[in-house]
Amino acid sequence: MVAVLAGRRIDAADAATPRFPFQNVEMVKEKLKQFFIARGIHYLVCSAACGSDLIALDIAGELNITAKMILPFDVETFRFSSVTDRQGDWGELFDMIYERLNGQSNVIILNYSEDDTDAYVKTNFDILDTADSIVDNPDINRDEEKIAVIVWEGAPKDADDTTDHFRKEAIKRNYMIGEINCLR
Repeated sequence: MVAVLAGRRIDAADAATPRFPFQNVEMVKEKLKQFFIARGIHYLVCSAACGSDLIALDIAGELNITAKMILPFDVETFRFSSVTDRQGDWGELFDMIYERLNGQSNVIILNYSEDDTDAYVKTNFDILDTADSIVDNPDINRDEEKIAVIVWEGAPKDADDTTDHFRKEAIKRNYMIGEINCLR
């Protein structure tokens, strides 16, 4: 099964509403690991922000799941804006996963402008397009099923929620949806 994944980053220290508290990292990691095993995930496509993305990519490495990392910006800009700005040692984990996947030619850097307010939404489309091309490839297609894994608290935080956008677009593309709650 081919999986795409989107979800919450670790909450900022001053977050008014908890969505993915740092203390829930191990719980989410265990839930994702069991989900990947139970669903027979053998290919994962996602970005690499701190929180759900990096946890999923780390598990993929542990379980020998082929993974593709898709970044909206150059590595340094993305690392600064989406990885190291939250509690935890996310920078070290990002660097390790990036090196492994880049060595396998499994990193796609989209080079959107960091000033592009739609960069993350565009990246959602690129993640789904990449997974669709894997499923549609006649050389590797084995009647693949595809699933979108959504790691969140279960509801959009606002009308512009990029995780919910990803979920809705995956539904339009006939992905099965699996949800992992990062609060409980």
